[in-house]
Amino acid sequence: MSRIIDTGLEELSATLHKMGELAYHTVLAAITECIENRQAYGEIREMSDALLSMADHVEDKAFELIARFQPVASDLRTIKSYMKIAYDFARFGRYALDMSYTNQKLGGIRNCGGWIISHIKEMSEKTLEIIDLSITSLRSHNAQLAEKAAQTEKEIDKMYFDFLEKLTEKADVTTKCTVSSVLVVRYLERIADHATYICEAIIYIATGRKVVLR
Repeated sequence: MSRIIDTGLEELSATLHKMGELAYHTVLAAITECIENRQAYGEIREMSDALLSMADHVEDKAFELIARFQPVASDLRTIKSYMKIAYDFARFGRYALDMSYTNQKLGGIRNCGGWIISHIKEMSEKTLEIIDLSITSLRSHNAQLAEKAAQTEKEIDKMYFDFLEKLTEKADVTTKCTVSSVLVVRYLERIADHATYICEAIIYIATGRKVVLR
């Protein structure tokens, strides 16, 4: 027998699914702009703002459910996790916007050496991979799938530090290129972290276990 609170939880879940899809496309747009030297700041800004608005809606709805229905422990666990996931999706949008701003103000990576562009492309692919993993895990509340984020996150961290180490060894790169590329890989690394946080929240929803995948 369904409960009244279940309708509200389903609404929150549906909003998060929409946020996940929008967050993925926002990050993809920022990566594409960076690598292909496109101009997409306005589009990315709109998507980032939409994610923030949706996160606010999730928070408001979550507090409404708590205030009206006095949810049991398992419901509170889900509501708390949904609020956290909404915040993480909103952070995807913010970092994507920061990437776009870097591209606009500093010229992005278009004048960087081939190895820099190649490294960022590879790191971008891994970042999109972990975002997709977090979204897929969310749809099914699949804890086992979510746990796979740990390995991908470690790979992205390694790529980040490998990049910094190699960049330090290259004395011939321009200042703008150095700043742009360091910021871009940092934003990608942070996006991957937030995708991992989402997977941790999904495991908590599904099993009640608090795990650290980082």
